[in-house]
Amino acid sequence: MNDPSDDRDHRLAASVRDACIQAALEAYENAGISGLCHEGRWELAVGEMRQIDLGRLLGELDKGDPES
Repeated sequence: MNDPSDDRDHRLAASVRDACIQAALEAYENAGISGLCHEGRWELAVGEMRQIDLGRLLGELDKGDPES
């Protein structure tokens, strides 16, 4: 039988991964539009990933979790 906590952990990890990718892509693109070089764009993208609101992600995950 599948452990429900394993499923929740997997969904949490996927949610964090997706949020990081989205934040990085948006920041990198916006920085390029602003004229930053590759290094500056990457620094901004990493900074955006560091600022992701993990509490919000957990809250969104809990809203969709019938066991919470």
